[in-house]
Amino acid sequence: WGPFFQTWDLAGAFPAILDDEVVGEQARKVYADAQAMLKKIIEGRWLTANAVIGLYPANRLGHDDIALYADESRQQPVLVWHGLRQQAEKQEIDGVMRPSRCLADFVAPAGTADYAGVFAVTAGIGAEKKEQAFLAQLDDYSAILFKSLADRLAEALAERMHERVRKELWGYASDEQLSNAQLIKEQYQGIRPAPGYPACPDHSVKR
Repeated sequence: WGPFFQTWDLAGAFPAILDDEVVGEQARKVYADAQAMLKKIIEGRWLTANAVIGLYPANRLGHDDIALYADESRQQPVLVWHGLRQQAEKQEIDGVMRPSRCLADFVAPAGTADYAGVFAVTAGIGAEKKEQAFLAQLDDYSAILFKSLADRLAEALAERMHERVRKELWGYASDEQLSNAQLIKEQYQGIRPAPGYPACPDHSVKR
């Protein structure tokens, strides 16, 4: 819920923000409105969610790129994920310069079997139509509330799909038992970098 409240310029950790001396009253209001709208989204089937997951043989290609292959022959990549190594100057610690990392550093080179999982999710099928309906009624508040909830639902779906990869589909952490708080702190095995974020800033891979 943290990013949801940030949409409304309300800073604070959930659920403590609901009792905050400064923003608590407003936080409780938008939270109550969000709960009411979530109920309408579910009952009215305003949104449709969808997800696709792929687990691919993978190897580092050169220094910065990752090749994903269709099968274990690893002959022809179906996708080359072009990486960008960290650009900021690093500090020296105990006489050792910190390395400039790249996602490719965490994938084995050719000759060693390694794998990578990729997935795409949406919780916004139908979102534009509903948003426009609110705007046509000059109800900007509901339009913003709806969009912010759709955004959070997409993030929740990504979190759920990542959990299924770890525990079921890939199964490398089948015995994982984490609380919501631990999930939010990313105390799981593995990472979930997304295009447009610092680890992979190139949006072109989404095409």
